[in-house]
Amino acid sequence: MSTSFVSTTQLRDALAENGYLTDDGLATALFVAMSLPQPLLLEGEAGVGKTQAAKSLAALLGTPLIRLQCYEGIDASEALYEWNYPQQLLGIRVAESQGKSLTEESLFTREYLIERPLMKAVEHQGPLPAVLLIDEVDRADEEFEAFLFELLAEGSVTIPELGTIHAKFPPIVILTSNRTRDLHDALKRRCLYHWIDYPDIKQATAIIRSRVPQASADLTAQIASSVQRLRSLDVQKQPGIAEAIDWVSAAMILGLDRITADNAVQTLGSVLKYREDHDVAQAKGLGWVVNG
Repeated sequence: MSTSFVSTTQLRDALAENGYLTDDGLATALFVAMSLPQPLLLEGEAGVGKTQAAKSLAALLGTPLIRLQCYEGIDASEALYEWNYPQQLLGIRVAESQGKSLTEESLFTREYLIERPLMKAVEHQGPLPAVLLIDEVDRADEEFEAFLFELLAEGSVTIPELGTIHAKFPPIVILTSNRTRDLHDALKRRCLYHWIDYPDIKQATAIIRSRVPQASADLTAQIASSVQRLRSLDVQKQPGIAEAIDWVSAAMILGLDRITADNAVQTLGSVLKYREDHDVAQAKGLGWVVNG
């Protein structure tokens, strides 16, 4: 599969054929990011399909998805590389047993290097670029953002003992953020940007049907509408398309062809993840939630 698409429409249709339905805005952002190429920062509420966009693009291209899950305190040893200290120590002991001496340079070679996601993406041998997903970058700190600048701007990484390594096939880089904090302008300046909003009922229904094709049209449409109503309430965690898919799947497992005020209680945990949010929904009335 080539990374060359002649238009946004062609890319959008190809993604749809592979089970990922998107609008023209996101399709355009992906198309431009691949064509320039330039990293793409996707922001939006949790559950709107940011991570799935990278997964679906990699599947469409038939190229590896290399994922770096960010978290507070992540550093180069988890993201880029680390040295295999036990193997280095073994090398020293073997050399000593043979009466040989090892220089410091001989202990810091590729033989003792453990590659982490960023390194794997840069070193990917093609023929197509890998898709590098830097997921939930907002969970990392500002120092880690700065650490990413070289990769995002130049498609290269630097290891002090080995020098700068340039990607032969620069990865398609997609960063995601749930906007738990604002990202630094310097990181945004190196990226294209797209905000993924919640889909409307029609698109949400189509997405759910594509992910749970065995579900009836009535059930998927009802749950798409119910999720939109839940988002209008004062809940701590607004449900996204991922939760809607979970709700439909739970209903299917229980043999429900429609959600009612009575059986909604059994499956509400698929879509609302805080006790307080359950209380808000029940106070409003589950009949209203599922039937409007």
